[in-house]
Amino acid sequence: MVSAQVLLYAALVIVNVTCITVWVVTSRRRQLMGRLAASDIAIGIGTNFLDALGIGNYAQITALFKLRGRPADELIPGTLNLGNAVPAFVGSFLFVTSFNVEPVFLVCMIGSAALGAWLGAGIVSRMRRRTIQQFMGTALLIAALFFTMTNLGVLPPAGTAMGLAGWRFAIAVSANFVLGALMCVGIGNYAPSMVILGLLGMHPIAAYPVMFGSDGLLIPVASLGFLKSGRFSQSSALGLTIGGVVGTVCAFPLVKSAASHLTLMRWLVIVVIIYAAISMLRSARVQARQVAAAEAAE
Repeated sequence: MVSAQVLLYAALVIVNVTCITVWVVTSRRRQLMGRLAASDIAIGIGTNFLDALGIGNYAQITALFKLRGRPADELIPGTLNLGNAVPAFVGSFLFVTSFNVEPVFLVCMIGSAALGAWLGAGIVSRMRRRTIQQFMGTALLIAALFFTMTNLGVLPPAGTAMGLAGWRFAIAVSANFVLGALMCVGIGNYAPSMVILGLLGMHPIAAYPVMFGSDGLLIPVASLGFLKSGRFSQSSALGLTIGGVVGTVCAFPLVKSAASHLTLMRWLVIVVIIYAAISMLRSARVQARQVAAAEAAE
C-alpha cells in the first residue's frame, strides 16, 4: 500500500514538473527574452532567506519591485508566483523530509489548504480585506504575548507534538482550509499556522512542513494561470527563481538548528508572528486611508 508520504512527494513532483515544463514551452513558443539582472537574483536571495525563516516574502518583493520601478504593476502578481514556484518546491522537500511530522496529518493539512485555495477563495475575496487584516493582526499580537509569557515561564510550556488526533486534528485541518483561501487574497499563512498549531500543542517546527508543503502545491498551480495569460516578467521571474533557491537553502540550516532548542525556536516564532501582525495592521491602515481618500474625492 502506498504511504501518505509517498503520495505527497509524488504530488509535489508532478505539479512542479508540470509548471516548469509549461514555463519552458511557453518561453520558447512566445520567444520570451529578457536580460537576467543581478538585482532580481539579489532580491530572490534576501527575500527567500526571510521566507524560509517563516517571515514570508511576497510583501518584501513587491515593495522592492515598486521601489526600483519594474516590472510593471500588472506583471508583479504573476512574477511573484512564477519566480517563487521552484524555491517553494525546494523548501517543501527540505522541510517535509527533514522534520518528522505525522504523515497523514501533514497530507490532510496540505490538502485542506489546497482545497481552501480552490473552493474558498471566491468567498473570502468578497470579504473586506481590511477587516480580515485588522482581526488577524490583533489576534497575532495577542498570540505573540502568550508565547512570550510561555518562554518566560509565566505560563505552562506549549506542546512538542508532531501530529494531532481527534478534535485537535479536525480544528487544525479546518483552520488550514481557511488559511488556504486567505492566501489567495494576499493574507500570508505562515504566522497564523504557527499560532494555531502551537495553541493545539504542537512543536513550533511542525508548522514549517505544513507551510512549505502547502506552498509547494499552491504556488505552481497559481503560476499556470499566469503562464497562460502571459502576465509576468520573464527576466525578473528567472532572477527570483535562481536567487530564491539559494536563499532557501542558506536559511534552512538556521531553522534546523533552532528546532533542536525549543525555547530558541519559540523566540524565532514570536519574532515572525509580531512581524506579520504589524505588517497586517499597517496594510489595513493604509487601505483605510486609500478608501477615505477615494470617498472624499467623489
